[in-house]
Amino acid sequence: MAMQGRGFNKGSAVLLTLHSPRQKFFGLLLKLAAAGVQLRGVPLESLEDLARQIRAGEPAGASTLFFPMHRVESMELDAPAGELPSLGESFAAQAGRPVEEVFGEDGDDAPCR
Repeated sequence: MAMQGRGFNKGSAVLLTLHSPRQKFFGLLLKLAAAGVQLRGVPLESLEDLARQIRAGEPAGASTLFFPMHRVESMELDAPAGELPSLGESFAAQAGRPVEEVFGEDGDDAPCR
C-alpha cells in the first residue's frame, strides 16, 4: 500500500465518496485527473463479502472503475485512526491476503504488486 501521508499516488488505498447517487467505493487509486478518478475497487458495502469470498478461496476480485469528477464528493487516503485499523488492514485480516494482492490481480493494468 502507498505510504500514509504521501498524498494521492498511484496504488494508494482510498475511500471515494460520490454523489448523485450517493455511493462509496474502496480501492487502489490508478489515476487522478481533471476528468475524474480511476481506481481498482469495490463498493464499500461489498468489501466484507469480498473478504469472505477470498478467505473461502472463491474466485473474486475488484473491478477497474472510472468516475467523472463532477460525481466526486470526496476522496480520503485509507489510514488507521488511532487504535482503529484502516479499511485495508481490516480487509487483509478478514481475507487473509493484502489489499494490494487482491485488488491488483487484473493482469497488465494492476496498479501495484
